[in-house]
Amino acid sequence: MIYTITLNPSIDYVMFTDRFETGVLNRAQTTYKFAGGKGINVSRVLKSLNTESTVLGFLGGFPGQFIKDKLQASNIQVDCVEVESDTRINVKLKGMSETEINAPGPDINEENIQQLMNKLKGLTSEDTVVIAGSIPSSMPSDIYAHIAELCHERQIKFVVDAEKDLLNSVLPYNPLFIKPNIVELEEMFNTTLTTDDAIYEAAKRLLDKGAQMVFVSMGGDGAMLVTEEQCLKAMVPKGQVVNTVGSGDSTVAGMVAGLTNGLSLTSAFRQAIACGTATAFTEDLATNEEIQEIIHQIQIEEL
Repeated sequence: MIYTITLNPSIDYVMFTDRFETGVLNRAQTTYKFAGGKGINVSRVLKSLNTESTVLGFLGGFPGQFIKDKLQASNIQVDCVEVESDTRINVKLKGMSETEINAPGPDINEENIQQLMNKLKGLTSEDTVVIAGSIPSSMPSDIYAHIAELCHERQIKFVVDAEKDLLNSVLPYNPLFIKPNIVELEEMFNTTLTTDDAIYEAAKRLLDKGAQMVFVSMGGDGAMLVTEEQCLKAMVPKGQVVNTVGSGDSTVAGMVAGLTNGLSLTSAFRQAIACGTATAFTEDLATNEEIQEIIHQIQIEEL
């Protein structure tokens, strides 16, 4: 089973408007409310790929109940720790450009954390854990490392999609793969990466630090997958980018589903890029039909 961990989930309230100006009344043409959070997004796209998963994390108050109801209505399993304070609500404003307002997370106490860790202790080497997204300010900053250490000790495969410091903290525990974007990779080494060779060398350094695979997303320039034996580069088809929220999470879902379902590394990589691209071309996360329309347009070369 695949388990996705979202430590700081949210209701994503997305508002589309022709233009957005500060200091005046703005009217939205269309609004959507989604069960949000990076791990939750991964689970939603896994469902589109007919791959089962269970959502782990923390939910509280009426926003938490909304998220749980939404996921269960889509036949996604939810096994979150219930907390007393409300899950956050994030606002995404879509006008001529994208503006996001993310709320702080709920209060998570030590008992809540231990409840989550106990759930993970029940997993086995047959399971895969996806850890993604931000950490509520009430939680210890090294929680990713603690989860990674537990997975490593119990030979549970795990994947991490998070910012620089969180990625660095899990490398000693040999994650199955990590997925920095090009900006995050540059920040990790305090440099500018403008060539394939430079990106490859930076990714190799992360392999040396413990990652089994490094998946570097580069937006419209495609992506690179680096292992000890291979370096694959994917080019994405051109299209109108509608919504970048969840594109990276969709990419993770495509890769995890591919590896879990026995696809070759190249096929799993192609599926991952198709998932991320399809999501970028739609207002919500990609459906299976949208993914299949794009997957054969993905060009992959071995470097």
